[in-house]
Amino acid sequence: MSDNQPHFKEVLGQISRLIAVTTTVLLLVIVLIFVGILATDHVQEWDNLYLNAPEVTLRQKLTLENAVEYQSDEIKYGYELITNTDQLIGMSVDDSSMRYTGNVLRCSSCHLQGGTQSYGIALVGVTGRFPQFRGRENKEGTLSERINGCMTRSMNGIPLPEDGDEMKAMLSYISWLDDFFGEDASSISPGLKPIELPNRAVDLVRGETLFNKQCTVCHQSNGLGVASSDNSAASYIYPPLWGKLSYNNGAGMHRVITAAQFIKFNMPFGITHESAVLSDEDAYDVAGYMNSHERPQRANLDLDFPDRKRKPMSTPYGPYADDFSIEQHKYGPYLPIAEYYKQAYQMTKKK
Repeated sequence: MSDNQPHFKEVLGQISRLIAVTTTVLLLVIVLIFVGILATDHVQEWDNLYLNAPEVTLRQKLTLENAVEYQSDEIKYGYELITNTDQLIGMSVDDSSMRYTGNVLRCSSCHLQGGTQSYGIALVGVTGRFPQFRGRENKEGTLSERINGCMTRSMNGIPLPEDGDEMKAMLSYISWLDDFFGEDASSISPGLKPIELPNRAVDLVRGETLFNKQCTVCHQSNGLGVASSDNSAASYIYPPLWGKLSYNNGAGMHRVITAAQFIKFNMPFGITHESAVLSDEDAYDVAGYMNSHERPQRANLDLDFPDRKRKPMSTPYGPYADDFSIEQHKYGPYLPIAEYYKQAYQMTKKK
């Protein structure tokens, strides 16, 4: 018996090790089955979320940023181009062939919340409004042409190739926004909300005081914005409102009335048209002060608005179909100009 004892202990040890290995394998199998069940439940939950309950819109289920993640690569790219323009096609990107903008602004600097904010120059519903007649070119234009108008004015850059990946991606994203909002698309107010224009010229001193009180926390007292710490040459946390890195003098935001409407219902950053903190006169004076500073100059602005009567009355460059001074067109008062066009041309001017 004693001769067989070592052999017996060896067999017992092997059996013990076999039991341990078998137990471990069984535990791993159980874990894998459990993970598989969870994954199946997750997929089922996803299916329930997106394939069922059609009465609930995608917007009510996910944020814009999260919803984009489940779209095509083209739509994702379009979203990134709108929200991170400076980092993808900005003036300082590494690939010089991709430098389409001439400043540090993003599309979302004006088209707020990825183009989804009411009266924040929303992009929801835009696709269906084109082709559209534009007085600046005096012709019916496409949405691609309108985007390139922004590229060469607001972005102070060069046009995107109309058949290029960037233009296609932007168009896809803008079109997809209608699907994202579904039946709620009509709840997003387009364009800008009108203000009541004071019957006086802009008060630049008052505008500066208001700017220093309401705007410097983001745009600084010099109006040059705040660059991101990681790469100040390419990206800004808060955009410059004037200077060489801002929009040029041919941009729509360079008109006092347009800028005042944007400021009134969207600034300081974070407010909406339902929670405005500035009065109409406040926004009017801040807009005038903002646009009184130097910025990039666009060539051949005299070619804009071939039909001079269609030129917005706050366009700060001539020629005009009237005898009011450039100073008055830039800073007001605008009510006399509006009255003139009503009497002379039976046209109602609001901007």
